[in-house]
Amino acid sequence: MLGVRRAGVTEAANILSEAGIITYQRGQINILNREALEKTSCECYQIIEDEYVRLLGNKPNKRRR
Repeated sequence: MLGVRRAGVTEAANILSEAGIITYQRGQINILNREALEKTSCECYQIIEDEYVRLLGNKPNKRRR
């Protein structure tokens, strides 16, 4: 759950979709290019991932389809 308005999510999803990073349809998001998605995120993503590793001792599962 995100603490943002639906319009904000739709706007961000459209930008990422137009860039070919995700597909977005009826509330379902598919990541097409994880590396590009990480690069477009703010520095908080790396901070959160580092904390995850510190607390759990391993990187989050980066599933590929």
